[in-house]
This record gives sequence, structure tokens and C-alpha cells, in this order.
Amino acid sequence: MFRLIRFTGLAMAAFLFSQTQLLAAYPEKTITLICPYSAGGGGDTASRMIAKLAGEMMGVNINVENKTGGGATIGIGAVAKAKPDGYTIGFISTSPITIRPHMMKAPYDPLTDLSYIGQFVASSQPLVVLKDGQFKTLTDLVAYGKANPGKLRWSTSVQRGGPHLAVEAMFKAEGIDATYVPFKGGSKVLAALLGGTIDAAMISEGTKATLDGQTRILAEGTPNKNAVAPDAPILTDIGYPIAPAIFFGLAGPAGLPDDVLAKWDDVLAKVVQSEEFKKLAEQRKWTLDFADHKTFTAIVHKDYEAAAKAVASTGMK
Repeated sequence: MFRLIRFTGLAMAAFLFSQTQLLAAYPEKTITLICPYSAGGGGDTASRMIAKLAGEMMGVNINVENKTGGGATIGIGAVAKAKPDGYTIGFISTSPITIRPHMMKAPYDPLTDLSYIGQFVASSQPLVVLKDGQFKTLTDLVAYGKANPGKLRWSTSVQRGGPHLAVEAMFKAEGIDATYVPFKGGSKVLAALLGGTIDAAMISEGTKATLDGQTRILAEGTPNKNAVAPDAPILTDIGYPIAPAIFFGLAGPAGLPDDVLAKWDDVLAKVVQSEEFKKLAEQRKWTLDFADHKTFTAIVHKDYEAAAKAVASTGMK
């Protein structure tokens, strides 16, 4: 009898412990946030600010771990392979999610291996020319490109990224043979444009503060209207193949629990609304645009499929 009572007591204790574990609120322990970019860059800066603010809101430490290489695919691959419990997540941006996997073998499938937690930045990507130059409209630029094969020189902030693909797809659709001139970083691209080395550029530094009235925006290369030039046409609105979202966001491994996603929906929205994060965004010239996990997932999947078609049509590798 004593053994039966003791066994029953132990079984009940085990049951209550398991129920307590199930009911425990996420998060209970330190979270690791993998940043696939080097320390000091935009991705690292954003990751560390989110870790600080979200950690304070959730009452846990969030440690940022820089895991670089492979054009950010190594770090994202580590996120994809992590246990889907919400304690390992990662910073993500456009190219290694929607663009680069169509050009190289990535250690993850963006459609099946990741859970998209939320977006917090959606940058503009205007196609710009010199304000006082010969091109007043996109039609002018297209006409020149058609009439002068190989002479139209252009660049983008990132090679083989979303903006690069968007412009290549536009030129392909128009039958234009243009010359891409590579640079490292948007500031060098802008300097080349202002110095006459190139004729056009699609850059993320498309704000009044950076452009300072020296350039003219001919079109917008993302799905959102450009705040500086709201009348500038969006490429897909005028029939071109792709205008990808240029985002910063968070992701985790596939299969994150609903309570983890719901928690981050709430916390990430508050982070984006915080004065400290707004101040950082202003310093960095980021456009804040929060999207919850359902909306962000839809954005990623739509752009991934569009990029697949655009890469195939342009032959970019």
C-alpha cells in the first residue's frame, strides 16, 4: 500500500511538473541572436539594439553572436539548423533570403527551413540620376539605353542583391545592353554618380539628407512609394518584372511555436515604436516599417518567387 501511494505521489508530481513546464511563459532563459554580418555594420548595429531593447522588455538577456561568411548564408544556415524553441533566432536581410539562394547553393531553403518572425525596416531603393543631367524621366533613360548599346553605365549599393536584380530585369525587358560598374557600398556609388563615372544608380541612401538635391529620382525599386518622391513610379506598377522589398527582419528555424511568434509580434512592434530605436533609425537613415510574422512571411514568399523568375530571365549568377 505504501509503495502504491508513493508511486502515485511521484506520478502526480511528474505530471504537475510537466504541466508547469508547458504553462511557463516564453522566454525563460537567455536568447541567442545570430547576426550573419560583421561587427559594426548596419545588421550588427540593428541586432544589438534589438537585443538590448527586446531583452529589457522580456526580462532576459539576448546575446548577439556574429557568424559571418558566404554572403550571410552561413549565419542564416545556423539559424535554420537550431532547435525550434525560440532561443536561437537571427537577423536577416533581403539578398540572402529572396535573391542569393537562386544564384548559389545556400545551406537552407528560405521557403521551408525558416520561420519569419517579423520585419522592422523596409528601405526605399530609388533609381537616381544627376538632377541637372540629360535624363529627366525613366523614359529618357530607357530611350538612351536602347539607342546606345553598352554606353549606359550604372551601379547599385550591393552586387547581386535586390536592386541589382530589379534593374537588370528592367533592362532585359527593354532589350537594353547596359554596363554595370561595381562598387563597394552606396556612398561610393553615389560619389561615382556625382562625379560622372556612372549615369544612373539604384541606392538605399535615397533620402533628402544624403542626396541633398543633387540627384533626380526616376523610379522606385521596392513595392512602397518613395517618401522623397512619391510620384516616382514603382517598377512593377509600370510593368517591369520585380521591385523587391528591401528589409531588415528576424527569423528562426522552421516550426517556431505560436506562443513564441506571438510574443515577438508584440515585443518587436514595441521595439520599433521606442524612442531609442527611432533615434538609431534616424541616424542610420533607415525607414522603419514593422510587419508581424504572418505579413512578413507573405512578403518573403512573394518576393522569393518573383526573384526566381527574374534571375532565370536575366541569367544573373
